[in-house]
Amino acid sequence: MHFNIYLDDNLGERLIKATKKSHKSRNALIREAIDLWLKTNENSSWPKQIMDFEGVADFPAFESYRDELKEPAEDPLA
Repeated sequence: MHFNIYLDDNLGERLIKATKKSHKSRNALIREAIDLWLKTNENSSWPKQIMDFEGVADFPAFESYRDELKEPAEDPLA
């Protein structure tokens, strides 16, 4: 499959530098970048094991510890 893409000058120059450094073609680097992006972003839901988890029956609710929290430190930027 063939595509034409437009890269601004800055991105194009960075790509050229990356090809020299990696000894790979522009097309190879673009393919790798697209593959990585797709692998990172394709699965946008929690795994079934997580969705099916019903918790631990005898474990206390996290809200039960709120009374033990310390007051927040004074904001040094305020």
